[in-house]
Amino acid sequence: MVSIEVRNASVDFPIFDAKTRSLKKLVLGKVGGKIGTQAKVPIIEALQDITISLKEGDRVALVGHNGAGKSTLLRLLSGIYEPTVGTAQINGKIAPVFDLAVGMDPEISGLENIMIRGLFLGMTRKEMEKRVDDISAFTELGDYLHLPLRTYSTGMRVRLALGVVTSIDPEILLLDEGIGAVDAAFMSKARDRLVDLVRRSGMLVFASHSDDLLFELCNTAIWMDEGRVKMQGSLREVLTAYKGRDPFEHMSPETLERLGEKA
Repeated sequence: MVSIEVRNASVDFPIFDAKTRSLKKLVLGKVGGKIGTQAKVPIIEALQDITISLKEGDRVALVGHNGAGKSTLLRLLSGIYEPTVGTAQINGKIAPVFDLAVGMDPEISGLENIMIRGLFLGMTRKEMEKRVDDISAFTELGDYLHLPLRTYSTGMRVRLALGVVTSIDPEILLLDEGIGAVDAAFMSKARDRLVDLVRRSGMLVFASHSDDLLFELCNTAIWMDEGRVKMQGSLREVLTAYKGRDPFEHMSPETLERLGEKA
């Protein structure tokens, strides 16, 4: 059963200066290994006392200002960060999508990068071989797929990465928004694939500043503030508290029509 259980978890980062940036220098006071007085090292409390319980079928939005702890929480949920205190238990196959460029090599072709990126996201080579034609058609990159990635524009790289990301079958999808460098027509096409990806996933946790995209993909929300969970509940309720207004008031008629009953 897919699930995430985080109990009283905190994540701290020690900040070492030039004189105390290694643990050896921190502990050893003199040459020869004599134990000296431990130097004071500043600690960044990135996450504090986080308790979250998620189950299969949950579609959770992470909201909050930049630096509130959203990306750090995603990395805790993915297993990249271990809690300094508390526990984080994740059951299920995780697909962390934090940076669309991660796992892509600028010196090899787009087709080769499709395979590498898929393997990075936990797919097998056989699974990716079955998806290559579909991904290639989605990207609309044509002959460019045979050229090195370094010849691509930023928008072309995003197309390629989105094609791979939206082709996987994750149990737990952890998504950090980074899909703004494509034209409007392609973004509409990518949005359809993102919606289908979320339908296929067992669980979604999505950090984004786009209200309409959050409403399209999520139904509950967690408001992060200064490394803590400030509020958790329905998406509309949390966004209204976070922004001080009903998010639907500023959406276009086209967006409201697309969201349908959620609005």
